[in-house]
Amino acid sequence: VQLVESGGNYVQAGGSLRLSCVVSGDTIDDYTIGWFRQAPGKEREGVACIGSIDGMTNYADSVKGRFTISSDSVKNTVYMQMDGLKPGDTAVYYCAAAPPLVLLNLEVSLYDYWGQGTQVTVSS
Repeated sequence: VQLVESGGNYVQAGGSLRLSCVVSGDTIDDYTIGWFRQAPGKEREGVACIGSIDGMTNYADSVKGRFTISSDSVKNTVYMQMDGLKPGDTAVYYCAAAPPLVLLNLEVSLYDYWGQGTQVTVSS
């Protein structure tokens, strides 16, 4: 399974970005797909994930109400719409795939396949 992220950019506080994660090698319907981020000097953390079949979602408290994860099975792509961006959201954002048995867990160690990341920078 290969994952490729895109959509990262430099944006001012309060702005919006949409990240895309194109998956190849298998169908996203067979995985829980998550978005994670890692800021300089900090550990990688889970941001949001979407379930493999029912499309249920889970979000970190820090992004609830601002970020929205969605998927398109035809395009085999997962998106994350990020609104109301804050300087604290600055990080490299990664998408990752995990077996559906992880349900909606955002624990980094549970995800087997990772993309290369895309940089999001939010200025104040």
